[in-house]
Amino acid sequence: MIVAAGQDALRFLLRNRSRVFSDVPIVHLAVSGEFLRSHAPVPPDVIGVPGELDFSATVEQALRWHPKTRILVIVTGVSRWDRDWEHRAREESARFQERVKIEALSGLSTAMVLQRLAELGDDALVFTPGYFEDGDHRVFAPRDTIAAMAAASRAPIYGPFNTHLGLGIVGGYSWRFADAGIQAAKIVNELLAGTPPSALRLPDAMPTTLNVDWRQMQRWGIDEKELPPGSVVHFKVPTFLDEHGGTMAIVAFGFLLQAGLIAGLLLERFRRRRAERTAQKQVNDLAHASRLALAGELTGAIAHEINQPLGAILSNAEAAELILASGSDRRDKLQEILADIRRDDQRASDVIRRLRSLLAKHEVERLPFGFDEALGDLRSTLGVEARRRGVTLIVRPTSTDATVIGDRVQVQQVLINLVLNAMDAVAGLPEDRRRVVVATEIAQDRIAVTVRDQGRGVAPEHMPRLFDSFFTTKPTGMGLGLSIAQTLVRAHGGRIWAESDPGEGAVFHLELPMASAKGSPSPEPA
Repeated sequence: MIVAAGQDALRFLLRNRSRVFSDVPIVHLAVSGEFLRSHAPVPPDVIGVPGELDFSATVEQALRWHPKTRILVIVTGVSRWDRDWEHRAREESARFQERVKIEALSGLSTAMVLQRLAELGDDALVFTPGYFEDGDHRVFAPRDTIAAMAAASRAPIYGPFNTHLGLGIVGGYSWRFADAGIQAAKIVNELLAGTPPSALRLPDAMPTTLNVDWRQMQRWGIDEKELPPGSVVHFKVPTFLDEHGGTMAIVAFGFLLQAGLIAGLLLERFRRRRAERTAQKQVNDLAHASRLALAGELTGAIAHEINQPLGAILSNAEAAELILASGSDRRDKLQEILADIRRDDQRASDVIRRLRSLLAKHEVERLPFGFDEALGDLRSTLGVEARRRGVTLIVRPTSTDATVIGDRVQVQQVLINLVLNAMDAVAGLPEDRRRVVVATEIAQDRIAVTVRDQGRGVAPEHMPRLFDSFFTTKPTGMGLGLSIAQTLVRAHGGRIWAESDPGEGAVFHLELPMASAKGSPSPEPA
């Protein structure tokens, strides 16, 4: 297989084929159709796709972009190649003679060509393929002459070769030498695979495309919107979006995704907060209902505790009336009676205050309160109930005035619930076992409370479910007291648990963080 690159190579092979590789197929590339027609008939095993230079299409496009053009200047040289190009250019430019004046610069020295190009005005247009030899018989590479003419010319320059882009020409219709090489390689592969030359279906010519230099378009004021479809733009300075469009798209997608995620998280946070508020309200409502139930259990004790001061007040009032009716001057006795009435009234008022505090439905508070003071209220509230049930209630406060931050009513509710459960556990037992002890102590940064009874204890199988909602061992119980107590204790950052020795009683442990404790856990929302 022989590959002939260019017309000179193919001319040599055709001229000497009878003496050199006469039976070897020849594949040509970068050969014009005009050359092949001038050497017809070409042997059938000499094949390839010709590359046609479309001079007229380039000039036509240039005139569209420069409608004020009045002079078309064609520059060529004196070598054989240059004369072929000149002949082709003159032949194709004849169609524009009615629109512009044709001026051919051929056979001149390079200095004269450059001088003439420098004299051109705004109404001129230059077309040149470059040249190999000038009128002074100086030899050049066409690329060098193109660069020199582009530097000197005051008019835009167009040419038929895309290899001249970047040297100063605006552009032109051309085929790519690289494409010609690829096409020739495909033909070689087909022939080596055994396909006969006559069976190959080849295009009539290499496809031409308008190739332009973006920088020259900007220089001569050519709008990119005026480019024909399929044009190839070279040396275009990419915009920030062109260079980083993909990255920007990814970043934008990331931002949108992140924004969506943040919005979703905020929405989820809002929903969670709303659910927490709803759950907290439900817990508070349930805790309030539980306090009402506790008050129901304490009705007898509360009535007794109120009746006592009221009865004492009535007795003192009757005694005062008798003294006044006797007419005797016993002011000192009346003053004692009034002091007793005031004391009994305050006692009844304290009972009502504690009852109102227990029964009131209020917003959950997070305020410091003295724990021993809360135990004192517990002893006052449950002392009468313990005596009514025949239970010995012993309350042992701390040795220091410990302070807890939280809701005093809720903490008292937990303690009342535990003590009442302990009283229920010892009900019906011998008198010496009807004993409930509430003891407190300071354990590092926490207040530890134990409620101990001497009842029958809790069965081992019931211990894991002791704080579950609706689990109870009482015939009339609802199973909510310990569950609510656990919820309230956790809301205060504490913990509650139970121990039991069947037959020996149960012990309930309660721990709450002290207000003065550094690093004590923050209360959880109820």
